[in-house]
Amino acid sequence: MFSDSIKKGANNAPHRALYHALGLTNEEIDRPLVGIVSSYNEIVPGHMNIDKIVDAVKLGVAMAGGTPVVFPAIAVCDGIAMGHRGMKYSLVTRDLIADSTEAMALAHGFDALVMVPNCDKNVPGLLMAAARLNIPTIFVSGGPMLAGRVDGCKTSFSSISEAVGKFAAGTIDEKKLEEYEVKGCPTCGSCSGMYTANSMNCLTEVLGMGLKGNGTIPAVYSQRIELAKRAGMQIMKLIEKDIKPLDIMTEKAFMNALTVDMALGCSTNSMLHLPAIAHECGIDINLDVANGISAKTPNLCHLAPAGSTYMEDLNEAGGVYAVMNELSKKDLLNLDCMTVTGKTVGENIADCVNKDPEVIRPIDNPYSTTGGIAVLRGNLAPDSCVVKRSAVCEEMLVHSGPARVFDCEEDAMAAITGGKINEGDVVVIRYEGPKGGPGMREMLNPTSAIMGMGLGSKVALITDGRFSGATRGAAIGHISPEAAVGGVIGVVNEGDIISINIPENTITLEVPQDEIDRRLANFTPKTKELHGYLKRYAKLVTSGAQGAILKD
Repeated sequence: MFSDSIKKGANNAPHRALYHALGLTNEEIDRPLVGIVSSYNEIVPGHMNIDKIVDAVKLGVAMAGGTPVVFPAIAVCDGIAMGHRGMKYSLVTRDLIADSTEAMALAHGFDALVMVPNCDKNVPGLLMAAARLNIPTIFVSGGPMLAGRVDGCKTSFSSISEAVGKFAAGTIDEKKLEEYEVKGCPTCGSCSGMYTANSMNCLTEVLGMGLKGNGTIPAVYSQRIELAKRAGMQIMKLIEKDIKPLDIMTEKAFMNALTVDMALGCSTNSMLHLPAIAHECGIDINLDVANGISAKTPNLCHLAPAGSTYMEDLNEAGGVYAVMNELSKKDLLNLDCMTVTGKTVGENIADCVNKDPEVIRPIDNPYSTTGGIAVLRGNLAPDSCVVKRSAVCEEMLVHSGPARVFDCEEDAMAAITGGKINEGDVVVIRYEGPKGGPGMREMLNPTSAIMGMGLGSKVALITDGRFSGATRGAAIGHISPEAAVGGVIGVVNEGDIISINIPENTITLEVPQDEIDRRLANFTPKTKELHGYLKRYAKLVTSGAQGAILKD
């Protein structure tokens, strides 16, 4: 055990003295030292219950013969950060989380880690740290929120955001808006649709780093506490068998994750996070591979915001393993990948049947024969951009219209809610990319306003920023290169025609190439006065097409 190097022998008496200062007994000091990375805080609804999860993990570790020691990880609530400067600090925390966890784990010589994340950047940040550290590690999340109910129908965070647009359009009154506000998010947990947090917790199962149910068991279920205890016990088996993250997160495992991503219809943010996690594993994921996987992977689930089912429904239908079982019927998964269960993917999913074909479509009756995410390219996005195809209405899969250009989210939002966007328009929001934002803000408010005002089947939105998993509609993000580094999106003029063809994976600025070249030659990107962490982040961050990883 690594901790023996700082616990055993006369020379390490000072270390042992500090362990005793913690109240540890000799028996506890002699056991494997298991770090429990707790992202508990009192500002994120998806994290307010994590103290209970951590207590259960500690009990599981102790029952199995380890010594649990808790240390923290930060987490930002994207919903609370949405629509103001706080959102600049969301994506950037992914690297802070990875860096600080690496520092804590190595400084204190832990033999293994149990990661307890839940919301958007917390999960990929800790997966990145797990890859760097490569000591036995298991994940157990805080779990999803239950859906709310308004007028007898299930609702979620995206329903509330769209209600704001309905209120602006005059189709609901203030009393109804307040009802959505009060009833939309009824419990703790990560928001109840297939948004980014739940997408990444589900994909953690697929990668093999979490036990069955990690992504779907609701936060308020006692079964979540049982899962945490089992995770605490299982980490001791991983120590015994010396199974480490890089044994699990192989290239084949990432291909599985991309495949299930397509079947579930996950958040487009997965196209940022999976490449970043893979990078820490020494694996390069070119986003073009996503379209190849999408072409052969049917979309089996339409969870909110794409449809009217929620995480609790997916859990009852058999969860992520049931989806994987369906995919295995057409040999779409690598079944020999190792997982934290100590068994292969094939062994894990063998008996996990689909219990509700309305929630998880059978493999022979999918929502579509292609996957839920599409990567587009064209002269407007030569390095790629991303759309959640499963959440786009049929009539907007192919669209052409005049550009309505805005240099920040706030200006676009004012135009949308002010009734200045017309049917057929393509809203362009630029200078919101990884460098230009900086921090690549999510554009949930503008997309929700478009949907709420009844324009979802008539207006597209493109941005070098990104979208919340709660976004639906023809919302195309991660336009790369971004405006701040001289990308073509920076020289789009008001009224230029933009053509989008999602089935053919193309996006085109309908301007002659010599005119585009002329504009680029005379183009100086706008700059912003930056301070503190954002200044350092903007200097190091790469494009959305590369997962917005940090490089010198």
